[in-house]
Amino acid sequence: MKRRVAQMPLHGGSAPPWLFKRMTRLAGAVTMAIVDEYGPEEMLQRLSSPWWFQAFGCVLGFDWHSSGVTTVTCGAMKQAAKVFGDELGLCVAGGKGRTSRKTPEEIATTADRYGIDSGERLVYASRMSAKVDSAALQDGYQLYHHSFFFTRDGQWCVVQQGMNETERSARRYHWLGESVGDFVCEPHSAIGNLADPTPTKPSQRDRQLTLLNLVAEEGDANRRATAALVCENPDWIIEQAKRVTDGPTLFAPKHHRVRRVDVNVSHLQKIVRAAHEEHPQDFETLLGTGGIGPAAIRSLSLLAEIIHQAPPSRRDPVEAGAAAISAAPRWADYSYAHGGKDGTPFPVDRETYDRNISVLIDAVRKARIGENDKAQALQRIAGRK
Repeated sequence: MKRRVAQMPLHGGSAPPWLFKRMTRLAGAVTMAIVDEYGPEEMLQRLSSPWWFQAFGCVLGFDWHSSGVTTVTCGAMKQAAKVFGDELGLCVAGGKGRTSRKTPEEIATTADRYGIDSGERLVYASRMSAKVDSAALQDGYQLYHHSFFFTRDGQWCVVQQGMNETERSARRYHWLGESVGDFVCEPHSAIGNLADPTPTKPSQRDRQLTLLNLVAEEGDANRRATAALVCENPDWIIEQAKRVTDGPTLFAPKHHRVRRVDVNVSHLQKIVRAAHEEHPQDFETLLGTGGIGPAAIRSLSLLAEIIHQAPPSRRDPVEAGAAAISAAPRWADYSYAHGGKDGTPFPVDRETYDRNISVLIDAVRKARIGENDKAQALQRIAGRK
């Protein structure tokens, strides 16, 4: 799987109401045009690309180099689904903070409304993608935003973002349903790193010790050992946990030291007993078990390394695609379409913005009712100012 990586400074800020209202209408108009011309699956594929997504946010007028483009663009898409309804051609659920926790309920409600047979599968995809990027992939970024896009045919993509407050950086995770062959082995379509250019970063050694990539292809042995560990007698597991955190004499040089902060024995005891009753047959099932979060997964993975000689991967997931950044389009150029919220490259041109929204929506609706040939109606937009 080819990963593509985008890196930008992290800025704060939000879209003012006058701009967000326009972003909502333009996001809806662009989505309808793409869905009409290429189908809803194409829109999902584009949203799953960090480059296209960033360019999309720039066209909508948000700061081209801000992590806020993720939450605001996804928010505009969700609001567009409310404004345009069935016309949009795409369903949107989720959001930032507490709103993200309502995603499964929103998916289920929408699936019932449209009679989508794969509603349960979509809910599972939402929950598992969030669980992977919060628990199975512990790269120092705490997930705080989760948006789920899907079609009435059951196809889906995910755009979610995590924050590292220490490094003042954000990381965006893209998923495309059709490319996910395994939820716990290299499932991402891409991961974007949105970083402050001058943060105070921990040493490479410290980062290596804390990073845990349990969805890396080379970590299969650790995933299997971790799942198998939970099926053992819970009392035996807790005994092993106490032994490996009691002193340094038990650690072979090839192992990373397991610290007490890595394994909370009292907390682990409750989790292990509950998980043992579920008797998970594989790592994906274990990850989806209720109550199993980042702390439990880290503890079990490190114990599996010590007991079964199956080390987890500590590879940063963005490293595989770092070389591809030179081929990325300059998404900042798309800010010249309407300007940017922060005044770069110029303040948002409201007159041009409103005219383009009107032209695009008018072309889409006329094409849909047959007043003009669809291809000609949409292609004319490129030549109108």
